[in-house]
Amino acid sequence: MSRSDSERERVLEWVEQVAMFCTAEYGVPPIAGRILGWLMICDPAEQSAEQIAAAVGASRASLATNMRVLTDAGFIRRRTKPGERTNYYRMDDDAWETVVRRRVASLAAFRDVTAAGMELAGTDTTRVRRLRTAHEVYDWMTKRLTEEPLPFRKDEK
Repeated sequence: MSRSDSERERVLEWVEQVAMFCTAEYGVPPIAGRILGWLMICDPAEQSAEQIAAAVGASRASLATNMRVLTDAGFIRRRTKPGERTNYYRMDDDAWETVVRRRVASLAAFRDVTAAGMELAGTDTTRVRRLRTAHEVYDWMTKRLTEEPLPFRKDEK
């Protein structure tokens, strides 16, 4: 096995780790995780659907479906080049920030749901206690993730 074959194998193993993480954490199909992993590490950063499919071993139909999932989630962006009919995909530099901010908004939304549940439960201390526990956890997470500044400034990206 040549050095480039060995390096490619290591890259694809890493891509598979990303796929398994994304499947477990975000509930996306493994192929979507593979696409994401590939677009995180590939060179050049912008790849055609054909290049991505070849790299991750996806069928054209599966690739199209999963690209839509990743595009809708804000992980990747599609574009065309002047004079070409081919679509190119890349991971935006701020994709992770966008995704995390959506997750934080989701935490805040569930915190509000638990607050409404506590109001609904009234004086039933058993129900309120369960709801309050959830509310406090979601409130704590929301505060920590919104009050702490990002570890980088926008102009340093």
